Amino acid sequence: MSLWVDLAGELDPDTGFVVNVSQIDQIVRENVIPLFSNTIQAAYRDRRIPTPTSLVLLLKRSWKTLRDVFDPKLITQLRLAINPYTQISIYSDEGSMFIYSEKFEFAAMHKLWNDKFDEAKNTELFGKCANPAGHGHNYILEVQVQCQCDLLKSDWKIHYQKVVKQEFLDLVDHKNLNCDVVEFTALNPTVENISFLAWQKLNEKFKNAKLSKITVWENDRTFCSYQEP
Repeated sequence: MSLWVDLAGELDPDTGFVVNVSQIDQIVRENVIPLFSNTIQAAYRDRRIPTPTSLVLLLKRSWKTLRDVFDPKLITQLRLAINPYTQISIYSDEGSMFIYSEKFEFAAMHKLWNDKFDEAKNTELFGKCANPAGHGHNYILEVQVQCQCDLLKSDWKIHYQKVVKQEFLDLVDHKNLNCDVVEFTALNPTVENISFLAWQKLNEKFKNAKLSKITVWENDRTFCSYQEP
């Protein structure tokens, strides 16, 4: 696990810092890391797996612990990276709302081409992606939802993963997007359009959670996010 602390405040005129990074690290290690270690170790001793709700409560305790230490600087977000694929974020120590996000992999091929244009124009627009035979990507999909602790059941994470798989991943994984996905028969399957399609397929499908953001990575440098205003 890794914990990210976002702070806001005026710059120190002598250093140019909001807060010195080494100071942040020291404060978090002294005040919060023992709290996480003790709580999580106790859960595993009791053969309990920490749930999203229990981790959110732990983040809220951490927020309260750090708030006075960093005063007058303000904490704006605490983000817990549970593993490289899963994150939980809170933006306040009040209420029970939090953001849960998880990353999923899928492989697919697509062809970026517009029949209205000749080969030269397509090459100008899409570069090397304008290969008439198409090409493939190992995509990463991140699905971010807004949740409320007191509404989540113990099997909520299973439900969340099942919805993502059935409603979107099964549609696109190991598919030729141009040929196998009806939405792309007349629409270029760009990373922008894929992210919007994921939003359409997943929106309002989660129990006791609201879809807040979709991000699709085509590679390490290229991604697109979609969220409604």
